[in-house]
Amino acid sequence: MNRPARTDSSRSAAADRPTGRRGPGRLRDRLRRRLAEGGADRGANPVELAVLMPVILILLFASIQLAAWFVARSTALNAAQSGVNAQRVVEAPPGAGEARATRFLRAAGDWLVGWEATGPTCVAGAAEVTCTVSGRSLSVIPGVSFPVRQTAHGTVERWTTG
Repeated sequence: MNRPARTDSSRSAAADRPTGRRGPGRLRDRLRRRLAEGGADRGANPVELAVLMPVILILLFASIQLAAWFVARSTALNAAQSGVNAQRVVEAPPGAGEARATRFLRAAGDWLVGWEATGPTCVAGAAEVTCTVSGRSLSVIPGVSFPVRQTAHGTVERWTTG
């Protein structure tokens, strides 16, 4: 088969593809040889992953546990504030704050556990109401739970002459 004659408008072989030591065929051959020989690092990725995976899982579960603790703190503080708001009303009956905080905690779910043992406590003085809610955060990691205790304060509403 005869090849067409090269003209000035056609590109040279070097412009079409690299030749010699740097050609793609040469690189491909070197990669095949290295993979076939099984270099010194062959199989290193699974070993690195096996070493790092427990650390990654511990960090993941620790961050979830930390988030559960923050939600438990927020739940306890909102329950305490709800109890203060109920107890500070003019002529509120005794125990109104504890009842409101208990209702809030039952509706909030299980983010705060163990609060039933102590229950919310509200102390009403002549000028101020203080409610405290305590318990433990929900445990994501077995055997790990953090104590939670939140207190809210408010002034008692009263009639004054102006």
